[in-house]
Amino acid sequence: MTSRPGWTVRPISIPESLDSPDAWVLHGLVAVQREVHEASWGHADLHLPAEMRLAVMRDQMRTERLGFVAVRDPLPQTPGPEDVVGVSLVTMERTGNTHAASMGVLVRPERVHEGIGTALADATEAAVAAKGRTTVILDIEHPGEPPADAPDVVTPPTGAGRIAGDAPGVAFARGRGYSLEQGERFSTLHLPLSDDSVVDTFLRESLAAAGDDYETVTWQNTCPEDLVEEMAALATLMTTAVPVAGLDLVEHVWTVEELRQQEATNREAGHDTLVTAVRHRPSGRLVAYSEIAMPTLYRWLAFQDDTLVDPAHRGHRLGMLMKAKNLVELRTLRPELARLHTWNAEENRHMLSINEALGFEPTGVVALWQKKLV
Repeated sequence: MTSRPGWTVRPISIPESLDSPDAWVLHGLVAVQREVHEASWGHADLHLPAEMRLAVMRDQMRTERLGFVAVRDPLPQTPGPEDVVGVSLVTMERTGNTHAASMGVLVRPERVHEGIGTALADATEAAVAAKGRTTVILDIEHPGEPPADAPDVVTPPTGAGRIAGDAPGVAFARGRGYSLEQGERFSTLHLPLSDDSVVDTFLRESLAAAGDDYETVTWQNTCPEDLVEEMAALATLMTTAVPVAGLDLVEHVWTVEELRQQEATNREAGHDTLVTAVRHRPSGRLVAYSEIAMPTLYRWLAFQDDTLVDPAHRGHRLGMLMKAKNLVELRTLRPELARLHTWNAEENRHMLSINEALGFEPTGVVALWQKKLV
C-alpha cells in the first residue's frame, strides 16, 4: 500500500456480492467513474453501474482484470463509497498480447492535483511489471477536439486526432514517460433521427451495391451455433485488421469458448447485444459483422461496438449495409433509444465517413498513450 496524508492506495478486491461488507469499494469505484464522466461529457453514459462492473470484473477467462483504489485515511469505522477518491483499472490479455497491459486512472474532480493519480499509476505499473508485462497503454478521455490551426496541439504520429496541449492528462502522461500513439474519436448519434428515410436509403443503396453475392444475418445475444466458429475467426481478425497506429499490439486468437464466455458475461452484466453479419453466398462464409451493445436497464442508451469487414471483401459497401440494418432493427427493439455512442481510430477515415453519413457527431477524443517499462 502507498500512503499519503489523507489517503491510501490499496488493491481492489472483488466482493462476493453487491451487499457484501467490502462492496463499498466497488460502489465507490463506480461513483468515481460516474463523477469523472459527468464532469467530462455532461452525462454518465460511459460508466458501468455496480452490477455491470461486478460481472465484468468476475470474468477473468480471456482477460486478467485488477486495479487499485485510493481511499481516505483514516477510514471511518464503517466506510462507504464516498471514501473512495480515485481508481485505476487494468486489463491484461491472457493470450496474444501477453506483453501488454491497458490502464485507466480516474480521480474525483475535487481531488485532482493531490498526487492521487500519480500514486495510483505507480502502484499499477509496479503490479503489471511484476506480472512480466513490458508495455502499458494508458487511455485518457478529452472532450472536444481543437481545430487544426490551434496554437498548442498534441497529435499522434499518424497525424490523425488532435488534443489540446494544455488539456488535463497531457502533462500527467508525458511526465510519466508515455508517448501519444493514437487518438480515437468518440462520436454520438442522437435518436430518433429527424428523418428515418436517410437510413432507409443507405440500406437500400448498400444492398444494391453488395449484390446477390452477399446476404445479412441478424441475431440477438447468442450467436447461432452453426456460425460461432466463423464469428470467433472474425473476432480474431478484428484484432489486427483495424488501425492500431504505433500501439504495440499483436493478434489475439479468439476461441469459441471465449466468445461464449463473453456472451455469458454480457447477460450477467445486463447487456443485450444486436449483431448483423454478412454471409458471402458463394463461399457460405461470414465475412463481416457489426455489433451493438444495449444496457438492459437503460433502454435509452446503446453502444456501437465492433464493426469489421474482411479485407478480401471490402469495396461492396458492407460496412454501411450492416450499420444501416442495425439502425433499422433498433427502431423496433429500442424505440426509446436516445443516444448511440461509438469509438473509431481517427485514421480510420472510411469508417468515420460511414458514421458521419449516418448522423454521428464528434464528441471528443480518447488519447492512447504508450510506455515501455523495460
